[in-house]
Amino acid sequence: MFNAASVPSFSSSSSASGASSALAASAPSADASALTGYGWTAELAELFTPFGEAGLLPARIVRVDRGQCDAVIADPETGEPRTVRFDTRPVGDADMINCPCTGDWAAVDPHARPMASVAALLPRSTAIIRKVAGKRSDGQVLAANVDTVLIASSLATDPDLGRIERFLALAWESGADPLVVLTKADLVDDADFIRADVEAVAPGVTVLVVSAETGDGMDVLRACTPGTTAVIGQSGVGKSTLTNALVGTEVMTVQEARAVDQKGRHTTTTRELIPLPGGGVLIDTPGLREVGLYGGEGVDLAFADIAELAEECRFHDCGHHTEPGCAVRAALADGTLPQRRMDSYLKLQRESEWIASRTDARVAKARLQKWKTINKSMRAAGGPVKR
Repeated sequence: MFNAASVPSFSSSSSASGASSALAASAPSADASALTGYGWTAELAELFTPFGEAGLLPARIVRVDRGQCDAVIADPETGEPRTVRFDTRPVGDADMINCPCTGDWAAVDPHARPMASVAALLPRSTAIIRKVAGKRSDGQVLAANVDTVLIASSLATDPDLGRIERFLALAWESGADPLVVLTKADLVDDADFIRADVEAVAPGVTVLVVSAETGDGMDVLRACTPGTTAVIGQSGVGKSTLTNALVGTEVMTVQEARAVDQKGRHTTTTRELIPLPGGGVLIDTPGLREVGLYGGEGVDLAFADIAELAEECRFHDCGHHTEPGCAVRAALADGTLPQRRMDSYLKLQRESEWIASRTDARVAKARLQKWKTINKSMRAAGGPVKR
């Protein structure tokens, strides 16, 4: 659970709703420089221009909760960052991907009644999207406008390389840069050997070994997390402990993993955006049991080594099965490419292709429903129906 009282630049959720009423009496200000530490840029200021002319304020969403959100703004009176509760229903959408999410930049209306509200969302630069649990093909945004996706994995147990590959595909697909952090280094003696194994399945990605307890590796980690960093991983890998260490105070409640199997408990129950002392922000997320991919090029980027091998195949459309001159099969045969990694690649590729086909079908269905509605309306009005 987020302890907002321990971060000076944030007000608590209870005071956020009260701040909403006080804010309505203040005149909007176009100066959003106080949000620079939260990621506000000249590009965002340009995008926001028409909203500012309409009397709206820029805000970054800190947390979303049942039709409302806490968002940080530049207080019109003091010019300091201030957290206010806003109604998100005006920008609600049937598609969860389009709904407000932690990390979103928004245009907010402090004068709306019965409470201050989010009037619009600014375009996202990046978004971590996973498929929802179960057989549905809908997507769920975990965090928006992220620069770095920090994939946390605990050294207390042998890292699941297949799961790390899945997280990497998710991170690459978001448009942000992935960073793998192996936590709890104080519990093992062979951390460097384990890091080598993880580096082998994370081509082009920095892999760090850290201990939040002893501080080992934390300075390097801080240097690798400028801007907005989203922390993802399973429960019990030490995400909240890592967050507390980076923030420099206990802003997240921490529970011990089970001693029997080192499996964690869901300490974090909602996504929270937290400012860092040296600038930038961190988005802590609940532990992920299921990490369904949501299509795109993330798989090819996560398996860049296999993609490079495929370029050496004799045929450009090689399926890596029985075709002659297949460089991928040759690498499998001589052990250069582990069979486990190839199996993981094929599994994620099939999953990505399935979600892409389901997404296309859902778009086609929505388009058909739109035309049915138009046809029905036109017929009721007695007018012609054209496609």
